[in-house]
Amino acid sequence: MDLELTQKISSSDKKNSFFEKINNSYYKPEIYAVIGLILLSIALSIASPYFFTSRNMINLARQVSLNAIIATGMTFVILTGGIDLSVGSIVAFTGTLIAGFIVNSGMSPVLASILGLALGTSFGVFNGLVISNTKIPPIIVTLGTMSMARGAALLYTGGSPIAGLSAGFKFIGRGYLGAIPVPVWIMVLILAVASVVLNKTKFGRHVCALGDNEETVRLSGISVKAIKMKIYMITGFMSAIAGLILAARLGSGQPLAGEGWELDAIAATVVGGTDIMGGRGTIIGTLIGAFIIGIINNGLNLLNVSPYLQLVVKGAVIVGAVFVRSGVVKRK
Repeated sequence: MDLELTQKISSSDKKNSFFEKINNSYYKPEIYAVIGLILLSIALSIASPYFFTSRNMINLARQVSLNAIIATGMTFVILTGGIDLSVGSIVAFTGTLIAGFIVNSGMSPVLASILGLALGTSFGVFNGLVISNTKIPPIIVTLGTMSMARGAALLYTGGSPIAGLSAGFKFIGRGYLGAIPVPVWIMVLILAVASVVLNKTKFGRHVCALGDNEETVRLSGISVKAIKMKIYMITGFMSAIAGLILAARLGSGQPLAGEGWELDAIAATVVGGTDIMGGRGTIIGTLIGAFIIGIINNGLNLLNVSPYLQLVVKGAVIVGAVFVRSGVVKRK
């Protein structure tokens, strides 16, 4: 009898172990994001005959590319348990500077772009310096930077767009390589590099470890200040790139561009499965999240839904994503 009972217990343990492996494989936030993306696409294709047209898909990919680039930087920040509210304002600041350098100062597009990217990234450097060297919460620091960058863009332009950019420069935002828009190619390149950095380098492992337990990272001899400095610089640089692309796409530097984009970037990151408390997340998940947010924006526009209601929907999506993420972690 004892032998028979032991065999049954052993068999039961093996079954439990098998099902635990299944749970660990499929109860992942990215899986829920993929399911959500598929269901959302099906629903909108039924609701609007224009959703799955090739023209709309290309337009959707171009729209998503900018948010995905910014959200890539946001992923690094949130992985450490931080937040960056200044990204949308950095987009506007960079775009207006580059446009002004080209149109008003007669600077070459290449030099203007390099200088504009450097100055846009400087806001990320400022965020990193303050956050890493003080105990001021990131949300407060970046809220201040959001106002500073937006004010600087408005001050530089006098509140008016700077138009008159050349066709060659506009190619960055409007052109195609093959059948794919240039911004999409830029997005793919950035996401590929970011994924390698996050998954294959010591820096990437340190970023995730910092979000899990900052004190442990500090005690292990790793410079927490250096990590925080770098991640906010990365986010500033990503936002600056998005600002350059947007200026090229619009054909002008818009001081009010990027308003509310911090919400979209945070939403894409969280919906894609990055833990809002830090420590866990993937670049591919962020890309999926960016497509979900992009599809929501695109689909609701096709259905002529009020932009105010769209804000309500995006807010609900963020709360829902955090709720699902919490449930997945508890289940594990």
